Amino acid sequence: MNSAVAIVLAAGKGTRMNSELPKVLHPVCGRPMIEFVLDALQQAGVSRSMVVVGYRSELVRAALGHRPEVEFVEQTEQLGTGHAVMMCQDRLQTHVGPVMVLAGDSPLAQSDSLATLLAAYERDRPAAILGTLDRDRPVGLGRIVRDGGGRFLGIVEEKDATDEQKEITEVNMSTYVFDCGALLESLEQLNNRNQQQEYYLTDCPGILKREGREVQALAVLKPCEGLSINTLEELAAVSEEMRKMGYRCVN
Repeated sequence: MNSAVAIVLAAGKGTRMNSELPKVLHPVCGRPMIEFVLDALQQAGVSRSMVVVGYRSELVRAALGHRPEVEFVEQTEQLGTGHAVMMCQDRLQTHVGPVMVLAGDSPLAQSDSLATLLAAYERDRPAAILGTLDRDRPVGLGRIVRDGGGRFLGIVEEKDATDEQKEITEVNMSTYVFDCGALLESLEQLNNRNQQQEYYLTDCPGILKREGREVQALAVLKPCEGLSINTLEELAAVSEEMRKMGYRCVN
């Protein structure tokens, strides 16, 4: 297998956490939540992780300085997930093979799910693969739209979805594997013509699809990987779930 590189998005403050601490450093089971993401990547066979830092980046650098597989990329302005990945473009120029992108605030990322996505890339060599899951009440999440043959067509955000599309239960969880060359090509075509004037990584699969490239959406993520952390209450709920799942928690 071509050596995979990961990009871990960790630049945000996490305003709803009501804390001056960078969101990814909030402890889950006694450890910064991003540590569990990096553990899962290592266990899936990813030996190099670029962590995109921004808000109070010195704290994130200090917290992860003991991890030799981590290198840091600065995002001085938080202009969206696509912009965060753009900050890694120079370091990707010589890479050949898969680039996995995921959020640093997803401590329940599962190594076997990530390994399954990387294996699918190695088997089919598509331009991009999205890791998805089915949720009964997917409020606020982007829906995966497929054609009559089950092939990926695009991601529709809830605010843009029709009533029929809102009934779709397969959702995007911001876990991707891109062919490096395809990722770089799609980043060049990203724009910020939207209400937030931000660059969205979610636009990249659609760009590649419109160019006739193969894009897959694989519903291989587990229900636990759909648990998000945006508030202190959700942080406590994820910590409790991890204890139930047998994670070794440091008190």
